[in-house]
Amino acid sequence: MASEKIIEVPDIGGYKDVEIIEVLVAVGDSVKAEESLITLESDKAAMEIPSPYAGKVVSLAVKLGDKVAQGSAILTLALEEASAPVAAEVAKPATPSAAPVSASVATETPKAPPVETVASPESASVATSAEGKVAHASPSARAFARELGADVALINGTGPKGRILKQDIQAYIKSRLQHPEPRGGAGFGFNLPALPDIDFSRFGPIRTQPLSNIKKLSGANLHRNWVGIPHVTHHEEADITELEAFRRSIKGEAEKQGVNVTLLPLLIKALIVTLKAYPSFNASLSSNGTELILKDYFHIGVAVDTPDGLVVPVLRDADQKGVFDLASTLADFGQRARAKKLKTTEMQGGTFTISSLGGIGGVGFTPIINAPEVAILGVCRSQTRPVWQDGAWAPRLILPLSLSYDHRVIDGAEAARFCALLARNLGDIRRVLL
Repeated sequence: MASEKIIEVPDIGGYKDVEIIEVLVAVGDSVKAEESLITLESDKAAMEIPSPYAGKVVSLAVKLGDKVAQGSAILTLALEEASAPVAAEVAKPATPSAAPVSASVATETPKAPPVETVASPESASVATSAEGKVAHASPSARAFARELGADVALINGTGPKGRILKQDIQAYIKSRLQHPEPRGGAGFGFNLPALPDIDFSRFGPIRTQPLSNIKKLSGANLHRNWVGIPHVTHHEEADITELEAFRRSIKGEAEKQGVNVTLLPLLIKALIVTLKAYPSFNASLSSNGTELILKDYFHIGVAVDTPDGLVVPVLRDADQKGVFDLASTLADFGQRARAKKLKTTEMQGGTFTISSLGGIGGVGFTPIINAPEVAILGVCRSQTRPVWQDGAWAPRLILPLSLSYDHRVIDGAEAARFCALLARNLGDIRRVLL
């Protein structure tokens, strides 16, 4: 039968009534020699009390918040067979007169293993956050936090005197997983090394050209959105042969009203019907990442190419406008964007964005989501291609579509269904009336 030993507090430098801020074991636990049993905190230091033996905890003589001194019983341990005491000296709290002495445990005379002691406030048991908050944590809690990659300066302690306990660290990690940081430049946790400053003139003649203000401003936002949003891009093709025939058929009527109807107004009408069927695409993720904000209005942003860079004016209440009205507003936006006469309010409040390269070319690309939106549609130039249809090859006008979406909000299957419905709506514009 295994012998039992009462494990007591060893010599802790003459301190009296030292508070127990952590009980690290429970009845039934198996402990190894030198494994910490409790953590004490005096007004000078935090220290862990280790076990001099290996064995199984039979009973506890202390609880959280108790005050102890040298010789106070901690627990009863059923020793493992052939378990020998660990001999070592006890490190004292950092005080001017502290000097190492030996300690005895229960009725035995072996020396206790080292007590990990950290002096305050200069010690590693106290961390200070950028806001000046002082975080008190025992050595074992700090080691546990390091294992999980947590900064103790950011954790609120629930132990006595605000001491950070292991359960506080676990709760903090769980909270961070459930509530991601708000979207923003500093919130994503990237700590990338700076690019090297290279003298390119060493390799040949160079010229410098300052970035436009638009590119400086949009560049920072694009970088933030790209690194902070998990982008996935789904590519689809829409047969717009009949849609283009319809567009040409209304050309004369449009000219009488002084507008030029391009593909874009018709695309917007088909898009809005698709957004109504899939409202999660016309939404924003809440700043704490726990809610999806669904919007019952349709403000469609349209990227406009200007000599100074892209700007994105917003067609407000696009669902309430007809094709000719949309065409007129788009033309006005394009003219004023290139003349730098757009108002700031005209570039705010978008719920979904279209980026069209139709006038230039391309067969697909990955547009960057315009946060706080959750998706963006890229459109390239349509091409006439042979398509096997009704038992024969037929020339069909095919429009490439590229949908980038926030994978935290939208999954791949939903994106594929969205694009398939949009392609059907574009393939038969009469579906917009349903």
